[in-house]
Amino acid sequence: MSDNLDIAPLDPKSLPTLAGRKILITGGARGLGAAFVRAAAAVGAQVVIADILEDAGRALAAELAAAGAPVAFVAVDLRDAESVERAAQAAAAQMGGIDALVNNGAITNSGGKTADQLTIETWDAVMDVNVRGTWLMTMAALPFLRASSNGRVVNIASDTALWGAPRLLAYTASKGAVIAMTRTLAREFGDAGITVNAIAPGLVEVEATAYVPAERHRYYLEGRALPRAQVPDDVTGPVLFLLSDAARFVTGQVLPVNGGFVMY
Repeated sequence: MSDNLDIAPLDPKSLPTLAGRKILITGGARGLGAAFVRAAAAVGAQVVIADILEDAGRALAAELAAAGAPVAFVAVDLRDAESVERAAQAAAAQMGGIDALVNNGAITNSGGKTADQLTIETWDAVMDVNVRGTWLMTMAALPFLRASSNGRVVNIASDTALWGAPRLLAYTASKGAVIAMTRTLAREFGDAGITVNAIAPGLVEVEATAYVPAERHRYYLEGRALPRAQVPDDVTGPVLFLLSDAARFVTGQVLPVNGGFVMY
């Protein structure tokens, strides 16, 4: 990972307001998801974290709630349709509805292995969480999104699906599926006024990428038009934009957020 992360945090005043919005964020217990939770709460949103990491999720919710932010936690296993349905129902009950869903929950698992080294079990695990789980959660939240006057879905994809990252096939394929799903859902949900977009981050400096070899971090760093490490705050602004009224006529789009590593 990069040794130089002296990057100023975003000022919440520079972010679009989400005052009064009710937002469900999967995979929000740590990493990028936790950054989304903190940022959304900072600009006035009511947030429910949905994650399989119960201790971390409850701790983050308790921390923010103690500071006066309306943040709660629900447990979810994105591989389990019943768990997903329970989580969406519980989140809606906590907030009095769901205006927006950020599908951030995902796993990697296949890192470092070539296509011929992958096992069926690894492939299925990644697809179950990243693709099936995204679909299940979106369907579980759909009745509440339809009832909202500000229905928003933001899917967290990856720029690996835009440039074809080697030794990461299952994850790359899953994120390509998320991008394709985004476009179809945008067309299917448009008549209800629901926007569906995707963010495709680059390699972000978070806990989940600590295992990534140093040479891959250098490859990203040297290939970016903005030659520095990518931090969670670099992604929160674009996500909040897509959740806001400023993006009310943006749907079916994929926004790479990677410092110009991929220009799309």
